[in-house]
Amino acid sequence: MRWRFVQRCIAASAVCWASSAAAGEWWAPGDGRLLPAEAAYTNASGALGILNTAGAVDTRGHPFFEPLGANGRGCVTCHQPADAMALSVATVRERWEATAGRDPLFAAVDGRNCPNLPEGDAAAHSLILTRGLIRVALPWPPRAADGTALPVEFSLEIVRDPTGCNTSAEYGIQSPQPTVSVYRRPRPVANTKYLTHNNFGVGPFIAKSGLPAVRDPDTGLPTSMNMMADARATTLKVQAADAARTHLELASGLPSTELERLVEFEKQVYAAQARDSTAGDLTGGPPGFGPQNLAAAPAGVLGNNTTRWVFPVGDEWRPPQGGTEAQRDARTAIARGHDVFMFRTFFIRDSMHLNSVGLGNPVKRTCSTCHGMHMTGMDVANGWMDIGTTNLPWAREAPLNPWTTDSPQLPLFKVTCNADVAPHPFLGRVIYTQDPGRALVSGKCNDVGAIVMQQFRGLAARAPYFSNGSAATLRELVDFYDRRYSIGYSEQEKRDLVAFLGAL
Repeated sequence: MRWRFVQRCIAASAVCWASSAAAGEWWAPGDGRLLPAEAAYTNASGALGILNTAGAVDTRGHPFFEPLGANGRGCVTCHQPADAMALSVATVRERWEATAGRDPLFAAVDGRNCPNLPEGDAAAHSLILTRGLIRVALPWPPRAADGTALPVEFSLEIVRDPTGCNTSAEYGIQSPQPTVSVYRRPRPVANTKYLTHNNFGVGPFIAKSGLPAVRDPDTGLPTSMNMMADARATTLKVQAADAARTHLELASGLPSTELERLVEFEKQVYAAQARDSTAGDLTGGPPGFGPQNLAAAPAGVLGNNTTRWVFPVGDEWRPPQGGTEAQRDARTAIARGHDVFMFRTFFIRDSMHLNSVGLGNPVKRTCSTCHGMHMTGMDVANGWMDIGTTNLPWAREAPLNPWTTDSPQLPLFKVTCNADVAPHPFLGRVIYTQDPGRALVSGKCNDVGAIVMQQFRGLAARAPYFSNGSAATLRELVDFYDRRYSIGYSEQEKRDLVAFLGAL
């Protein structure tokens, strides 16, 4: 395979960020360019590979690439090829500078901290500019598919509202259409067969709770519920329809023919790191790396350490043969990082939907215990759990960079579990959270702060990390786990893990 490498690199806080705007690779809705079958985009760790298994795509008139709604956005606005079909904060900042904040990316509906804030004011867009967060407006109380209110096992109070949206008379929880605003990262629209698989662990019941799984409205089959942060949309078609109505502000919705075209495109796109800046080409190396291997592997398979590793590295990198000394050292570090991921044990404790499902509390396991799906590192079962990224005391509240003050930028909610239900087994009856997560959909006290885990592919192209963007770099991501579970990683183990994750 021959990859077309598009060189793009800008200086930002002494870091060479990956993005696409400066080289003309930003995909504006309606550009009409050809999306090649194979392409690569440089980033700080090397280069990301994009593979379209159905061949090159003529984007003229294609619903993924055209401006569909009133705000001028297309799906591509928040799902950029150079950013692993997601959106990096580096790209967000470039678009702000290039367009003086007028790009459709910054539309009032969710590109501002709240729609009623002033247009063009960086402070009004601070969450997308510093963490790459999009406002997600959810009905309160939660609603069933038919629009009826669901029973809720907790009360919700607003402790802190720096955006003003949750206390807004027009958009808030006491407004005529009561709404909770939370702020989340766009997820990659790539490697989707792994998000929607119907293999291991997908049955009529949710593995985490024993409740009925949501079914595909077209087929009637239970779904894996692993696609969105709160699992509220469980098929590509349902998600596309919801995004068109909300993020694109397409009031009339998309016709079924256009929804089908969107789904077919999203099924064919694969994204993964294709080249490491020091280790070299990844596409012809380890069998777990590169977009071609992702396209070829089966979905929904539980990885192991005998016949089908979560991320197979291969024997040729143990020790690596050929290449320069620097390449061999880099490949050795990646292989060591893989072994830390697979074999370095630590005690996992007080994590809802992990320690609460019969494994024990604490339980001595490895990263691959939760991140076990072959080729993606997702959960093979319904994958939401709470590791503390949004719930106190573990959630990070300080901003990520000097674009903002030292004041916390995210809302803080007080959740009180009702007296007639059991308290949360690890956090008690009163929980403080930046984002109630799955609980805003299920209404369940035990789901507060539980977030569906993401895939591990294309990480180097789409910083920051976690649903709330609280880890600016892969090193910060590793440091969070080290603090959260008192792992005690050595400096070498941390560097090796970062090298490994950056190669995925």
